[in-house]
Amino acid sequence: MKHKGRRKFKRPLGLRRYRKIFVVATEGAKTEPLYFNMFNNDNTVIHVKCLKGAKQNSPGQVLKLMKDYLQANRLKDGDEAWLIVDQDQWPEDQLIQLHEWSQTNSCYGLAVSNPKFEYWLLLHFEDGTGITNSRQCTDRLKRYLPHFEKSHVEEDKLRTRIHDAIRRAKLKDRPPCTDWPRNTGTTVYRLVEKLIQTNN
Repeated sequence: MKHKGRRKFKRPLGLRRYRKIFVVATEGAKTEPLYFNMFNNDNTVIHVKCLKGAKQNSPGQVLKLMKDYLQANRLKDGDEAWLIVDQDQWPEDQLIQLHEWSQTNSCYGLAVSNPKFEYWLLLHFEDGTGITNSRQCTDRLKRYLPHFEKSHVEEDKLRTRIHDAIRRAKLKDRPPCTDWPRNTGTTVYRLVEKLIQTNN
């Protein structure tokens, strides 16, 4: 017996928007991937794919990780590839190599934190003045994230303060550096701002 008036369900074709992929190769194997995973959920139009390498990568290894990925996987139009590293103790010639790579394609990017990525996390809570080394950065961050570990970043406390971190990072990046911050600062905000703008 046929039921009159009952419509057959048809899945609409072509309505699902392609998710823009941000491929991110990081120096750290735990903290950075955990942080950027905050931007991934079923409702977003972006997806951040963090490449996992060694426990602690050098800038050169981060670049190789990205190059190997891009050799095996072509980026689609609109996708982006970013390198995330620390200034920390690395010699300048290693960072120059990464910066030169980032200039070879408009969809490539480089974000550097001085002294390290945790400084970007600290900017979620304060302006980060008086930080001159990695140890000071970690100690100050633990005032706000007492349970902070490389494998635990307390996402809920960070998520609501992202716009504050962007604002503070921009204030420190004046005039905007063309490669990486020579003084205490971070250009991670450039990637994070893109993630937010693209998703909106």
